[in-house]
Amino acid sequence: MSSAKTIKVLIVDDSALVRTLLTEILQSENGIEVVGAAQDPYEAREMIKRLNPDVLTLDIEMPKMNGITFLGNLMRLRPMPVVMISTLTHAGAPATLEALELGAVDFLPKPKGESGASLTDYRATIVSKVRAAASANLSGRDSDWLEQTPVAKADGNIRANFVCAIGASTGGTEAIKDVLRVLPKQSPPILITQHIPAAFSTSFAERLDNNCEIKVFEAEDQQPVRAGCAYLAPGDKHLLLARSSYGYVCKLLDSDPVNRHKPSVEVLFDSVTEVAGKNAMGVMLTGMGADGAEAMLRMNQAGCFTTAQDEKTSVVWGMPGAVVKLGAASKVLPLNKIAREIIQQGYSK
Repeated sequence: MSSAKTIKVLIVDDSALVRTLLTEILQSENGIEVVGAAQDPYEAREMIKRLNPDVLTLDIEMPKMNGITFLGNLMRLRPMPVVMISTLTHAGAPATLEALELGAVDFLPKPKGESGASLTDYRATIVSKVRAAASANLSGRDSDWLEQTPVAKADGNIRANFVCAIGASTGGTEAIKDVLRVLPKQSPPILITQHIPAAFSTSFAERLDNNCEIKVFEAEDQQPVRAGCAYLAPGDKHLLLARSSYGYVCKLLDSDPVNRHKPSVEVLFDSVTEVAGKNAMGVMLTGMGADGAEAMLRMNQAGCFTTAQDEKTSVVWGMPGAVVKLGAASKVLPLNKIAREIIQQGYSK
């Protein structure tokens, strides 16, 4: 950040209306200054050199050069925090997930110009995401420390009734992928809550499944929980662990947000503690805020093994940092050590 007081933001969007709306929202906040607004990546490139912004908001669909191509060039030549402005539809999901893979910190829905509650909610969201992006740790995604080789299956058998629960938010789509893609086929069952819109969770689950040895599903209600599989919360429902006559199953709950989130990490962690007891493991990955931290403390107090991602490898050390602050982590680990810990904890000694 250029100074302790002011976050300099450059808006890149081909829509004059969007540029005006984002400028008005951000400019009205203390500690944020919109230093410019570009209508295409070519104009943006010159403005970045001249204005040296701290954060970029970047539209995906633009003429002359799309946002994905521009982002790829930017992250290679001049890495900086980028928040993508994205269409929250199934069709827009793959491009947004690709942007996160290329190094974007976060994404926002395209703003709408209505008055009232929807714009008020949008204002709070964009401000919090821009502030988080300004302090994001871009080196957390450095590839030199990432696990390159698959984790070997441990000796023995997967512990009876063992389950691992993972929570994540900002930066989590890539962190989750980095953990799951090195797990062997014979892995303990995993339940995942990532803060993600409903339109994106199906594409995210498919993307994970295509990159992993284990099977990855967008969780369905009453779906059996099996070894060698991971289950991702749909973007508009809470995911819980439940018990049936034939073992663990996923339970989906369409109830109110918890900690302003739906799905909520707290709901997942508390259900896992209640159903699996000491046979559970909790993992808190990168994310903004503190959703799930108190629930991880309850997991830890119930005798579960808990781990939080370390600050050095987290894009945003909000959620794992909150866990550490509460003393709720059995271990604090860099991202490249978490898959091994899941295998170690999940196999009978």
